[in-house]
Amino acid sequence: MLPTTLFYGWRIVIAGGLINALMWGFLHQSFGAYFAVLSEERGWSKTALSGAAAIQPLEGAILGPILGWLMERFGPKRLIRAGVVMFGAGFMLLSQIDTLPQVYGAFVLIALGAGLCGYMPMTVVLVNWFEKSRTRALSAVTLGGTLGGVLVPVLAWTMQTYGWRATAFASGLITILLAWPLTGIIRNRPEDHGDTVDGLPVAPATAGHDGVTPSHQQGHTAREALRTGAFWWISLGHGFALLAVMAVNVHAITHMKESLGYDIAEAAAYFTVMLVFQFLGTGLGMVIGDRYEKRHMATICMLAHMVALLLLAYATGPAMLIAFAVLHGTAWGLRGPLMAAMRADYFGRREIGMIIGLSALIYVSGQIGGPLVAGVFADLTGNYRMAFTFIAVLTGAASLFFVVLKRSPLTGQVAVR
Repeated sequence: MLPTTLFYGWRIVIAGGLINALMWGFLHQSFGAYFAVLSEERGWSKTALSGAAAIQPLEGAILGPILGWLMERFGPKRLIRAGVVMFGAGFMLLSQIDTLPQVYGAFVLIALGAGLCGYMPMTVVLVNWFEKSRTRALSAVTLGGTLGGVLVPVLAWTMQTYGWRATAFASGLITILLAWPLTGIIRNRPEDHGDTVDGLPVAPATAGHDGVTPSHQQGHTAREALRTGAFWWISLGHGFALLAVMAVNVHAITHMKESLGYDIAEAAAYFTVMLVFQFLGTGLGMVIGDRYEKRHMATICMLAHMVALLLLAYATGPAMLIAFAVLHGTAWGLRGPLMAAMRADYFGRREIGMIIGLSALIYVSGQIGGPLVAGVFADLTGNYRMAFTFIAVLTGAASLFFVVLKRSPLTGQVAVR
């Protein structure tokens, strides 16, 4: 429940959620529609187009360790603003492409923009502004991203009506016009603006100069975090979850179109059902994410991803596709914000940007591997059944990474080492 006087951190949440809605709607949740159209129109292989999908997470991993330093030096507002412009310009460039190398070039620019205005910078900002309501705040921004899912059927319709070029150009222009004003709300830390974490009154022990370490300087250094098992278990679990998520985002629409006989608009409708339940799952995370053990919730979500992928792989009709959409969407929405919240719980705010950046070097393997593995299997076997089955088994097995986690030293217990 929000306070009567709105804490400034919630204004950042609202702005971040709206920026996320544009970015997710135009890229992450709609890439599958571009994939299907370009594959049919140009005849490019699924493996080749999957490489374009891998550019964004690969750039994110390369930039990850650098972004933390850049945020400290230049502040998040400048980075996020630059990202918005690059993201929009990348889609405008995409509207003009004619060759596969040009597709890759456009996605390099889109990916760079997404890295600067997306998950990592916004997560670091929110971790700095929230502690008691951290999962709620992160879930709320993710909720904004899921709202971008309503753009998927709209974009599918505009592609069929006006063509994918006009759709891409309009997406870039709309992003710049709407997201640029929102970046003015972003602030780095509450302490830098005379505020406190969660907007709570300053405790007497920390109000004066009595030698108590400020909260933003408490926690692990990146070097210390790397020596804990918790860093590796969370990063690996996150990576395998993204293996499933990215495979579905890029290939589910094509699978439903080619193997199950649906047209793009019909396939996009099932995809939208999944995004509706992602929205509901994220809302569930806002309610329970700060109340129950996060590692247990993450374990359940990994198993749900596994079952959902098997339903998608062996679907024989609408019932199985709807069950897939409900399970996968709910698990994705609930689990996503938990990843960042768990890192902050285990390692504190001290160097959380660098810790998330280093973790990106690990979980990026899932972001890149999901589309590529599914694309290669589909090219070799002629359909996606083996691809989704293989990824489902890996995702289910990876639930063990969260099972072996222990409570954080920051909460009074010892993490796995």
